[in-house]
Amino acid sequence: MKQVELDYGRGKMSVELPDTSVVVRYGESYQDPPNADAVAVTRAALDNPLEMPPLRDLAGPGKTAAIVFPDRVKGGAHRLAHRRVCIPMIVEDLLAGGCLLEDIKLICAQGLHRRNTYEEWLWYLGAEIVDNFWPDRIINHDAEGPDLLDLGLDDMGNSVQTNRLVAESDISVLVGHCAANPYGGYSGGYKMMVTGLAGMRSIASHHTPKTMLRKDWLGGGAKSHMRNQFQSIGEAIEERTGTRFFTIDAVLGQKGDVLDVKAGRTAAVEKATWPLANQRSNVVLDELTEPADVLLVGMPRDFHYGPGMGTNPILMSLGIGVQYSRCYKALRPGAAIIAVSWCDGWFNPGWFPSYEETYLALQNYDTAEAFLASEDALHISTDNEYCFSYSNRYTYHPFHAMSMTSGGSVPFKWCSEIYMVGAQKPGYARGMGYKTLPSVQDALKDVERHVGKNPQILCTPECYSGGMAVNLAGPGAA
Repeated sequence: MKQVELDYGRGKMSVELPDTSVVVRYGESYQDPPNADAVAVTRAALDNPLEMPPLRDLAGPGKTAAIVFPDRVKGGAHRLAHRRVCIPMIVEDLLAGGCLLEDIKLICAQGLHRRNTYEEWLWYLGAEIVDNFWPDRIINHDAEGPDLLDLGLDDMGNSVQTNRLVAESDISVLVGHCAANPYGGYSGGYKMMVTGLAGMRSIASHHTPKTMLRKDWLGGGAKSHMRNQFQSIGEAIEERTGTRFFTIDAVLGQKGDVLDVKAGRTAAVEKATWPLANQRSNVVLDELTEPADVLLVGMPRDFHYGPGMGTNPILMSLGIGVQYSRCYKALRPGAAIIAVSWCDGWFNPGWFPSYEETYLALQNYDTAEAFLASEDALHISTDNEYCFSYSNRYTYHPFHAMSMTSGGSVPFKWCSEIYMVGAQKPGYARGMGYKTLPSVQDALKDVERHVGKNPQILCTPECYSGGMAVNLAGPGAA
């Protein structure tokens, strides 16, 4: 038997698994390509951009510039993190080209996530950057702001919205991270532009069941309806505003280390960064001789969206749906999921004020899809108090809970059963449709009803605490 320590709340849950189980950990199951010299590759990318002139040539006296950067959710905060390395270089190039420092602004592209605080910016950007722009020229994007640009519909029928200040700047620079997303291909590129700088209506074009319950949403592939939506909205923004975004994306490793950097026109940067991101992010498990019957997931109390993500039942469900998507190509049709989670029903209302009301309203509907199409969901998503809190009090936008509900409902379409083990208040897990049991061994015994005796287990014990996650596949997976 294998002794495995699963993430569980603020600690670990120790379980015994059959020797045939495939346990996935960074450093054992896969490794990153070598780290690059972050400073050198960033300098080279800025000096040799793809299909655009260097920033020094784009800059000039009297020209305004907006530098758009990702929020705290991903990318790391260490000394050589992409944001910390590239933003000072971008500013240096703009000044060398003739721009004035007071004509340069930093825009945090957090989309529907909570505004980032001054202290958070110091943490992941560093004082050198923040001190040059605080307080008036480092700004949180506001998806509810009165100056949000509404550009109508694109050719696919998606709502097109973007940040007016960025679109109307003479130079718009997009700092992004290229890493495997569990859906929609890779972060960075057009995804950064159309989610980080959008309003609720535009995000609701793709973070809803009509996109997220499609089979091509699974597996993290770059070719999907959602990725097509990102590209279509992004191209519409560029065309209708006349903005040529200067994008600078870093391919990230497990711990947020820089593997490579490319700069230039957004579409060209995507084309140049995705091959290495694909090599790093899509892992074939040779030891998995046949598709797994069971996915066993460890869940900590706190992960990327913030404190309590592993206790808030809706965010917890998104975590399960995301990891199922990441592992889809390594699992058999109708596989079962066993997730260990503290699940005590702490919604963290200071960060996620709309989530408890969303959870309670969800209980009145047969399916998440029915709820999300309801007037109740619309009322919560547009509630004035929740929206005001998002814009002014460092909380998540109320529609964020709807997008998480969409993602959390995905496994119910494709899995035979979802088990929750270790819940401190099991009723919250049952309210999300999970079967609750006291131990992993109880769940493995019960799962035989669905997948047969001696199930093949795929275990990801640290998928949320171990760093930048990967997409998994078995040998021969399409």
